[in-house]
Amino acid sequence: MTPIVLLDELKKFIEEHIKDIILSVRVRGSSGELSERPAEVHKMRLPDKDAEIKLIPYILLQFLTGKDEQEEGQSAESECKIRIVVATYSEDGGEGALDVLNLLTRIRIALLKTGIIGKQFLIKKPLEYIVYPDSTAPFYMGEMLTIWEIPEVEREVEGLWL
Repeated sequence: MTPIVLLDELKKFIEEHIKDIILSVRVRGSSGELSERPAEVHKMRLPDKDAEIKLIPYILLQFLTGKDEQEEGQSAESECKIRIVVATYSEDGGEGALDVLNLLTRIRIALLKTGIIGKQFLIKKPLEYIVYPDSTAPFYMGEMLTIWEIPEVEREVEGLWL
């Protein structure tokens, strides 16, 4: 359950730190003008295939991998990788890519300044991020790969083999 708790905590953290970044929405309002709002944050997957375009702007948090290891003579370590995908919309090509970079930068700075999420999840370096150079106008995407130190699971049963 720990990665699930991390996703929940990360969602709240990101929502708090990006709530003042107002972005264009593809769907036009009743007056024919573009609507605007902060990016919505989703966990693991979007609701359906159509959501990939309908929900833009959005941030998607995806659990990628987890690892528990203990090298000889060392204490046990647990970590997981979370990908943060950012998608924006803009009729101005230069602005759309900058919107992605702005969100990634805001998240990056907040994570590095805080260093810990939910009092138990520690961010580790390297922290990698990219704005995709593809020409997918009017949609723009990027992502950040984060590595988290998570609480290790303690063995509860002891036996003769220990």
